[in-house]
Amino acid sequence: MAAPEQGAECGARHAMIMIDNDNAGLTPLEGEAHAWVRRLTSGEANAADAAALRRWCKLSPAHAAAFSEASRLWDAFGVAGENLRRDEKASQEAGRLATRRSVIGRRGFIGGALAASVAGVMVVRPPMGLWPSLSELRADYRTGTGEQREIAATEGVSVQMNTRTSMSVGAGAGTAAVELISGEASFRMQPNPTRPFSVLAAGGRTTARGARFDVRVSGSTACVTCLADDVEVEHQARTVKLTSRQQVVYDDRGLGAVVVIDPVIVSAWQQGLIICNMKPLADVIEELNRYRPGRIVLLNAELGRNPVNGRFRIDQPDEALAQIERAFGVRHRTLPGGVVLLS
Repeated sequence: MAAPEQGAECGARHAMIMIDNDNAGLTPLEGEAHAWVRRLTSGEANAADAAALRRWCKLSPAHAAAFSEASRLWDAFGVAGENLRRDEKASQEAGRLATRRSVIGRRGFIGGALAASVAGVMVVRPPMGLWPSLSELRADYRTGTGEQREIAATEGVSVQMNTRTSMSVGAGAGTAAVELISGEASFRMQPNPTRPFSVLAAGGRTTARGARFDVRVSGSTACVTCLADDVEVEHQARTVKLTSRQQVVYDDRGLGAVVVIDPVIVSAWQQGLIICNMKPLADVIEELNRYRPGRIVLLNAELGRNPVNGRFRIDQPDEALAQIERAFGVRHRTLPGGVVLLS
């Protein structure tokens, strides 16, 4: 194992000491690669970790290939969750992928300079969003898994950041602005008719002069909810105005329809709760994934369509998971790195 560097690399050192506990059956190099993946998915990684990982991947083509393979295995869990595989065979296959020895030098796999290139891309654009991207790690403000934080973005604007949220602060001529890179944040403004405040997110802009509103970003999709007064949402040359209790979602396809929402449910996270009102179980699982390290993967499509009613504490996601298991009679399998397979 390469000796970890000093100073900024202390997070990387923490990742490495986990190898012996969770990587039985792997070579030392493979164990290091899986430890890097666990570190990145822990919610505690920072820009120094990303820089250290890139240097680790450049030590040799074998290092880069090992990280690519470890990432591919974790990506397989994400694909399983997205597709909601229908039978137990998928669960067995996911377990086989997680526990088998990865053979770095096998034919058909990434080798040489290509492996180093792919590993570098995975640091910049993680597969399935399994860990923070470089832009997230370099943000002015960032919260880890399960963490919430309140900041003053600019004069007269307070921001409550939810879990796994990254945000940068800036300003333009006559306009204060922040960029919500990922995650979710609630903005509370004092009225200021002479200087509007804008939130940039997923290629769109939300502007207000005195309002309370939430913005949530997931990849290229953003959801804006007005909780008090009014805001303007601009995306792809279209603009809509939201008033209290209204919400709109936009993505690469454009602005969606404005809908009426229950503000108690939308803002429940600010009281430390997830409130479900006939919410599909698959969506509830994805919500829980935001508040815990690792990943819960639901392998049964029919099960995922079941509606869920209830309240769960966001600081106890595993207790919420246990309640779901009891309520629906699901089976679970626990794998290293906080991965739980449900079927």
